[in-house]
Amino acid sequence: MTKTIMVQGTASNAGKSLIAAGLCRVLAQDGYRVAPFKSQNMALNSYITSEGLEMGRAQVMQAEAAGIAPRVDMNPILLKPVSDEGSQVIVNGEVLGTMTAAAYYAYKDKLVPYIMEAFSRLARQFDVIVLEGAGSPAEINLKQRDIVNMGMARMAESPVLLVGDIDRGGVFASLAGTLMLLDEEERRMVKGLLINKFRGDVEILRPGLSMLEEIAGVPVLGVVPYLHVDIDDEDSLSERLEKHTVAGAVDIAVIRLPRLSNFTDFNVFATYGGVSVRYVKTPAQLKQPDMVILPGTKNTMGDLKWLRESGMEAAVKKRAVSGTPLFGICGGYQMLGQTLADPNGVEGGGSMAGIGLLPCATVFEKQKTRTRVTGEMLETGGTLQGLFGAAFEGYEIHMGKTVITGDATPLVRLYGGGVDGCQCGNVYGCYIHGLFDSGAVSSCVIAALCARKGIDYSALMKTDRKEYACRQYDLLADGIRRNVDMDAVYRILEAGL
Repeated sequence: MTKTIMVQGTASNAGKSLIAAGLCRVLAQDGYRVAPFKSQNMALNSYITSEGLEMGRAQVMQAEAAGIAPRVDMNPILLKPVSDEGSQVIVNGEVLGTMTAAAYYAYKDKLVPYIMEAFSRLARQFDVIVLEGAGSPAEINLKQRDIVNMGMARMAESPVLLVGDIDRGGVFASLAGTLMLLDEEERRMVKGLLINKFRGDVEILRPGLSMLEEIAGVPVLGVVPYLHVDIDDEDSLSERLEKHTVAGAVDIAVIRLPRLSNFTDFNVFATYGGVSVRYVKTPAQLKQPDMVILPGTKNTMGDLKWLRESGMEAAVKKRAVSGTPLFGICGGYQMLGQTLADPNGVEGGGSMAGIGLLPCATVFEKQKTRTRVTGEMLETGGTLQGLFGAAFEGYEIHMGKTVITGDATPLVRLYGGGVDGCQCGNVYGCYIHGLFDSGAVSSCVIAALCARKGIDYSALMKTDRKEYACRQYDLLADGIRRNVDMDAVYRILEAGL
C-alpha cells in the first residue's frame, strides 16, 4: 500500500516546496519509488510534459529530485493569474477557462474527482507520495472547500508535517497559531513541526522548542538551516528576483515584468562562473548589462503597458540602439514586434503598438499552443552569430501567433518542421522556453558576450546542468538528513493516520 506524507506551511514561501523536494530526494536515495503531488498550484512558472500537457514547475523540480520524469498527475490543477482578479484554470494539463477568484471558489468542488483520479494513478505506481500544501491551512475563510491543504490530507489519508519560516520572524507564534485555528481532527493529523531557514546556533532555540512542543502537543522534528542550494523555486516569491545590484564579469539583465513567467528559463546561466543574472524593474537598475532579456509573461499587453509607463521601454530601446544584444522569449518576443492584436479578448481585447525592434506582428488566438520542440539555431547576425547550428530542446506555451512582416529572418529551425522566432541585428526573439538550457546554446551566448568584452571565455567555469542539478539535490538531501529526525519521519510514514 502506498504511504503518504504531506508538507504544509504556516504561510506562502515558508519552504514547503524545498522541504518536499528534500524528502523526495532522501526517500529516492533510500530506495523508495517516490513521487511528488500538489493538488492545486498557483504559479506562472509552468512546464510542458512529453504528452503536451501543462503543469507547475515546482512539481517538475520535485520529480527531478525524486529521479523520475514529471507527469501532469503530480499537479492536476494549475492556476495561472492573468490579472489581479482572475486566473486561467488548467485541469489535467489542459485549459478549462479563465475564472474570477469567486467563480473558482464556487466551482472547485467539481475538481475533486480529477484530483483523486490523478492521486490514485500515482498511488498505483509509487511506494511513497510526498504531498505539498499551498499557502496556509489556517485560512479559515477558505477551509470549507479546501482541496489543497487539510482537505487534501483528509482525502489522501496523509499525516502532515507543518513548516514555519523563522527567517521572517514570529515562527513560534505562526506554528502555534496555525494549530490553534485547526479543528480537533485536523490537529491530530499534524504529526510533526519543522522550523525552516534558521541562521545561527540552534542551541539558542532549545528552550523555545520545548515550550512550543508543550503548547502545541506536537513534536518538533527538526530545525533546518538556511540551505544554500540552487534549485528552481516558486516564481512570485523567488529570492532570485531580488538580485539586481551585483554584476559579474558577464552581466545579464532580465526585465522583471509584473506578470513574469518561467524565469527558470535563465537559471542555467548560474552554472557559469563569473556570470550574473539580475532581475531589474527600473531604468536605474538596468545600468549597462552585456545582454538584456525580455522574459515570458502571462499578460503581454498589460506588461507592455507597464514597460512603457515605467520608462523601461525607453531604457531597453536605448540599450538595443547602443548595440547591446536584446533577447525576447515568448511574451517578451511578442513585445519586441511592431503590433499586438487581441480580436478574441484573450488579454482583454484591442490592439497596441509593440516596441518595434523586430519586424513581426502578433495576433492572440483562443487556442493555447502547448508543445515540446527540438531544433537548431539558424544562421544569426549580430553579436550572437556563433549560435548557428546549436541544437536545443524546449517547449512552447502561448496564446498568440507571430509572423514576420518585414526584412528579417527566423531564429530557429524546428526538427518537426517549420521555423520559429525572428532576428534583426542584435535583437532576437522566439517562443521557446528552455532554449538556454541547452549547453550548446547557453555556451555560445556566454562565449559571444565574452568576446564582445574581450574576456577569455575559457576562464569561466561551466558545469553541466544535469550534473549541477544533481549535486544541488544531493546537498538538499544532506541538509534534510542532518537537521531533520528522519527516523521519526519514517515512523510517521509507517503509521499513517
